[in-house]
Formats: sequence, C-alpha cells, structure tokens
Amino acid sequence: METFASIIEKYGSKRRIELATENINLIKQKIGFELPNDYKEFLNKYTGFENFIGKEFVRLWDVEEVIENNVDYQIIKELNKTIGIGSNGGGEFVGIQKMFNGNCRIILSPFIDLDEEYHTEIGDSFTNFLVRLEEGIEWFK
Repeated sequence: METFASIIEKYGSKRRIELATENINLIKQKIGFELPNDYKEFLNKYTGFENFIGKEFVRLWDVEEVIENNVDYQIIKELNKTIGIGSNGGGEFVGIQKMFNGNCRIILSPFIDLDEEYHTEIGDSFTNFLVRLEEGIEWFK
C-alpha cells in the first residue's frame, strides 16, 4: 500500500521548508482533540494540496488555513469533534471526525446545514482516504 506522501507528491504537493509544529499545537488547542498522526505529518511536511486524485478533486488546506477556515465556515462551532481539513471544490468539506471510541474517520459533509447526519465516511484514516482516491474508489456508492 502506498503512503499518503507518495500519493500527494505524485500529484504535485509541495514540501514545506519549516515544520509547522506550533500551528499544529494551536489547532489541537482550538478543537480539543488530538489530530491523527498521518494528518499531522502532512501538515508538518507539506504546504497544502490542490489537484485531482483519481476522479475526485481535493483541496487540502495548508496548516495556516485550517483554523481560519474552520472559524469562517463555523465548522468548529457547529460540529462537536469535527474539523474541516479541505474541500472537494463542490460545496462540501473534507473533515476529520473524532469518534466516541477515540478513533478518527475522514468525512465529506456540506458546508451548509452543518450537521453530523450529513457526514459521509470517505476513509477510516487520512492515509486510507488518499489511498481510496488513488485506487478510484468513489466517495458516493
């Protein structure tokens, strides 16, 4: 199985010059839960992402955009234990939802009507989400 780094580098993600540890800590303080390790590694090493992976368009926000976009879209305010990490360019955000068992899942949900009932799981981890796209697994089956 490919790692997330090999997938996003294949599609043109740029490496960060300096680590983003301080900003990652600010995100954790704001949301109140630990981000998954693979996603923290992405934030630390890459400057966001914007491209198609397989048939789906994905925009992953740079670490400096995460808090700002979550506040602007009111994701943190309206969705307990969910943080937006990007979008599909079509009115939906890609997010990380902390589950009751302590695990996280990657979800796709509309920017309007912020309600968990509209969350669609698109990966059981950040890496799994990218692998599924790379393998052509559609978000909506």
